[in-house]
Amino acid sequence: MNQNLATYARQLRLSGLLSSLELRLEEARTHQLPHEQFLELIFQDELNVRRQRVIDKRTRAAGFRDQKTLEDFDWTFNPTIKRQQIYDLASGQFIRQRRDVLMIGPPGLGKSHLVQAIGYHLIKAGFLVVYCSIFDLVRDLQAEQSPAELHRTLARFLKPDLLQIDDMGLKTLPPKAGEILLEIILRRYETRSTFMTSNRPIEEWGKLLNDVPAATAILDRFLHHAEIIQMKGRSYRLRHGGRTAQDDDPEANSGLSADKKR
Repeated sequence: MNQNLATYARQLRLSGLLSSLELRLEEARTHQLPHEQFLELIFQDELNVRRQRVIDKRTRAAGFRDQKTLEDFDWTFNPTIKRQQIYDLASGQFIRQRRDVLMIGPPGLGKSHLVQAIGYHLIKAGFLVVYCSIFDLVRDLQAEQSPAELHRTLARFLKPDLLQIDDMGLKTLPPKAGEILLEIILRRYETRSTFMTSNRPIEEWGKLLNDVPAATAILDRFLHHAEIIQMKGRSYRLRHGGRTAQDDDPEANSGLSADKKR
């Protein structure tokens, strides 16, 4: 490769173009590509690399526990899960419409896998996503912080196009959790989308939050424009021979109700 080309590419910070330039030059010579087609190919290489960098950066910033995709989800273990409904969410239309989503059902049905996989697909579609457990959200906003630090922490949960709050109902939350969650829901209401998963019926949220008035206000806003996905069935882990503390919790596997409240 002409060393001047490599030098110029580095000076212009075209690392994506540089990484494929030698291959593209050989391709152009072999196939006698027109200049316009050659330029189109190397510019596309640069854009592809830059786009992947953005995806990688946003994926790290999202805070996913695991790198999940919809393609590696086992759709066969529970036929009641509607694949088309999940892929529709991954298209991001509900975010464009500023709607919310509640995925509710007992442990072991794949809620955490699906919510993270949907989040990853939405990042690839260009959306800004943040994922956290309800416990992490409450812990971060209850931590001792200066006003400036608190502002930055709050902005992390208010800024993204989609905030994913996982694990609601896994265990009782600490004092003031209801006030914190209410603040987030109120400030995102009809401006940004929120996606929550819950192991318990919404009728129990007042008990889980130790704050019935806050739970009522949260549900009033959150469910106003929400799509509710009711998941039923036997735990994937139990079906495949594994057990967890959650699976052994009789309360966590109690009946569910997702009647929409206004």
